[in-house]
Amino acid sequence: MVYARRGAAFAKQSAAGPIGTGMLLGMLGLALVWLSELPFGLAQHWWDRRHHVSSQGYLAWATGDWVQLGAEFLSICLALLIVMALARKLPSAWWLPGTIVFVAIATGFQFVLPYIASIGTKPLRDPAILADARADERSQGLPSIPIRVEKVSGRTDEVNAFAVGIGPTRRVVLWDTLLDGRYPNSEVNIVLAHELGHHSSDHLPKGLAWYALLALPGTYLIARVTRRRGGMGRAEAVPLGLLVVAVLQLAATPLQTFISRRMESEADWKALQTTHDPQAMRRLFVSFAHADVSDPDPPTWVYVLLEDHPTLEQRVAMAEAWAKRNSGRRS
Repeated sequence: MVYARRGAAFAKQSAAGPIGTGMLLGMLGLALVWLSELPFGLAQHWWDRRHHVSSQGYLAWATGDWVQLGAEFLSICLALLIVMALARKLPSAWWLPGTIVFVAIATGFQFVLPYIASIGTKPLRDPAILADARADERSQGLPSIPIRVEKVSGRTDEVNAFAVGIGPTRRVVLWDTLLDGRYPNSEVNIVLAHELGHHSSDHLPKGLAWYALLALPGTYLIARVTRRRGGMGRAEAVPLGLLVVAVLQLAATPLQTFISRRMESEADWKALQTTHDPQAMRRLFVSFAHADVSDPDPPTWVYVLLEDHPTLEQRVAMAEAWAKRNSGRRS
């Protein structure tokens, strides 16, 4: 809020031209956002260290995600550059092509993200787990998807896996803590079937479609609000534009977490339909509560605003409900 009001004053001190000055103001605003989020991340890291979830030092934690953070920073700066150029040519109508630009950049980022996420990873080599993955792919109608392993065991005991990429860049990445012997192959296979379920259900392209749907009215609101500063073609409007983006993101959070939870539930269901092993899923999610020191049934406000996955209780309940409905079906 303070930067949105006072940030325009910096434009008078810059000799970089309108677009160059706007870029500088955008970089400064993004840096302030990062700094404002740092104490919350630091508190979370302190909590993880206290409960032995993480053994990573504070300096290593603070500098650990610079590659991905830098890629996000560059994509946002590129969007700002293009938007300012469009707004100078089309002062009252830039928001429509601007929406296309935002969606194109988000799609491009999702396309190249697997290459960034794969830095420092290695291909999965375990033949038994690979055989399970290939069987899961056939069951879900997928081609062969590269499975990568990221080494995190030197800094955390948490377990995680994620699906990333679209089209030919699709990947699944497992943390090596999932393969350290604590989890039998049947439980690892649940994780693999879940992540492959994201790909077979086209959740990442659907996520981009939701982004496009929300970006259209959002970009229009940015254009309307920043008119009081001369529009997004002027550097003075950039801090206010960043504030509008932050407010819109906050307002959209409940919808975004709801969509994410629905997709995660669908991926859980795909994992059950693929593996026919609800007992393994139940054991896996019960163990997650201990490994990650997570609340299996968080308060409603936390669930609505912050949780992008179903609660662990809900996930266990799904496995039990599937088992009752399909009694005797497991092959």
